[in-house]
Amino acid sequence: MPSNKSVSDAPIVQFTNCRILRDHRLQREDLWVREGKILNPEKLFFDEKGSADVQLDCKDSIIAPGFIDVQINGGFGVDFSLATDDFKSGIDLVSQKILSHGVTSFCPTLVTSPPSVYHQILPQISVRNGGAHGAGILGAHLEGPFISKEKKGAHPEHCLRTFEAGAFQDLLATYGSLNGVQIVTLAPEMRRSSEVIQELTKRGICVSLGHSVANLSQAEEAVQHGATFITHLFNAMLPFHHRDPGIVGLLTSDKIPAGRRVFYGMISDGIHTNPAALRIAHRAHPKGLVLVTDAIAGMGLAPGRHTLGQQVVEIDGLNTYIAGTKTLSGSVATMDTCVRHFQEATGCSAETALEAASLHPAQLLGIEHKKGTLNYDSDADFLMLNDSLYVQATYIAGEEVWRQDVSGM
Repeated sequence: MPSNKSVSDAPIVQFTNCRILRDHRLQREDLWVREGKILNPEKLFFDEKGSADVQLDCKDSIIAPGFIDVQINGGFGVDFSLATDDFKSGIDLVSQKILSHGVTSFCPTLVTSPPSVYHQILPQISVRNGGAHGAGILGAHLEGPFISKEKKGAHPEHCLRTFEAGAFQDLLATYGSLNGVQIVTLAPEMRRSSEVIQELTKRGICVSLGHSVANLSQAEEAVQHGATFITHLFNAMLPFHHRDPGIVGLLTSDKIPAGRRVFYGMISDGIHTNPAALRIAHRAHPKGLVLVTDAIAGMGLAPGRHTLGQQVVEIDGLNTYIAGTKTLSGSVATMDTCVRHFQEATGCSAETALEAASLHPAQLLGIEHKKGTLNYDSDADFLMLNDSLYVQATYIAGEEVWRQDVSGM
């Protein structure tokens, strides 16, 4: 037999004494990494006759895929919906800081804004791999402005828009470009939304339903046209009603096309959703739950006044409100906190909690062949965690990019 020995001389790193999250369970195995990818040790031994160049003792840590945050509005004083001269350095700062939360990839999220803001900001958001400089950028999440006035939440009413005669052309004119856009949140009850959903889906853009007063049949129709996500379930939508459960009813709908899964985001911060509601959603549709932070510029900062796009928001403890009101506006939660709260609130396994922040968002975006798992040949973006799911170290492409210092700071 001809040898399959790789021509690569890149070092092979073997992570030992660990439990790896693979195939939905923690398995006591070693993790092998080369050139930023996860290796199949059998191929390495039998085909290449290779062995590890470096062995790292993980001291019985859990190794899990890196977290993926598909809805984050900013953090550390940076607001992704504000067009500033140093926007790029702001996005770099956030991508660097969230490494300590276990986030290895994210979708910078823009809330409802005037067209001029999209035209200025979107060309500055480029899809890029993560590394020592920070978490990778998967593309922008545009939350609005094609949303319901009744359920606008913290979105400024004067910037809301509807689809006019041009429908998809209206959307293009508003955003300026769809380059680097990964997710669009819209209200499916809006006139002509079906053709917009089809056009976005055709371009590989994930359509999410949110900030909406849609009834269940309108939501089901949107899914039949290609929508696959629900933006922060329960928040900014009609409350569940037994005769018409609205968007929430998608979790158990029998009108979802065969082979399609509807995913739903949840802000598991103990504030946006009562633990009982979190449990109801999880028990109804466990494989669709995607943890999101919906974090705003004030995440990581002291309480006080901060911005969310065009609005001033006030942080009071873990609550964030539009200044002078009791309207919730995003969160200041970190992804690792959301994972721990989710596990505590639902009593689910560590595996389930970790997959809600890694595998499920990767499946939502159709990138599970390279992110969100520790399968062979996938990207070596992973975390070391202790049994209480506190992040000890973050790796991107097999390189350590953050580690908790020994003093626990």
